[in-house]
Amino acid sequence: MIILIGSQKGGPGKTTIAVNLAVEFARQGKDVVLVDADSQRSAARWHADREEQGHTPRIACVEKLGSIHLTLQDLANRYDTVIVDVAGKDSQEMRTAMTAADQLVVVVRPSQFDLDTLEHMSGVIQQAKDFNPDLQVRGLIAQAPSNVYNSERTDAGEYLADYPLISALKTVIYERKAYRDVVGEGLGVVEWNNSKAKAEIQALAQELEA
Repeated sequence: MIILIGSQKGGPGKTTIAVNLAVEFARQGKDVVLVDADSQRSAARWHADREEQGHTPRIACVEKLGSIHLTLQDLANRYDTVIVDVAGKDSQEMRTAMTAADQLVVVVRPSQFDLDTLEHMSGVIQQAKDFNPDLQVRGLIAQAPSNVYNSERTDAGEYLADYPLISALKTVIYERKAYRDVVGEGLGVVEWNNSKAKAEIQALAQELEA
């Protein structure tokens, strides 16, 4: 299964989602490869920290820029799960990955600036489906305020409903310090001591497999 984590705007936590999903799927016993297709190399640096500190389960990592369609097809033949992290913009990496992926997870924060990118993203998705009609597209709200009185998460969910090509995930990733704490350790939150963050990633992984 190829899971592409993408967005049209930087900063929603794509890499955080990608590396944490990679750890969770690896903990389930799957052979996992993390593809860093972003020139900032954040996922690759996280992976280097994980390797240096000897954490298990082991996760493979491949760095690739430009057209990545053939690379993803090859990796899908050799690994159970391929997690792809691309830059937060309309890029060659994202567009070519969409033609090979089984699932695209569109990550957005519950802010108007992020939500305003969905119209353009919908157009890109429509073009990708001409080449990959089986592509499943899921919308993930991330970095949501944990304050129960904040209505941003609900408002964002209603906004997502206006884009029928993007099916909203039930799981929401909240703003939690744990997601930042684990990065420098080369870990995922499922290997950390924050039960709420762990439950979020496990629920997300379960939804994507359903």
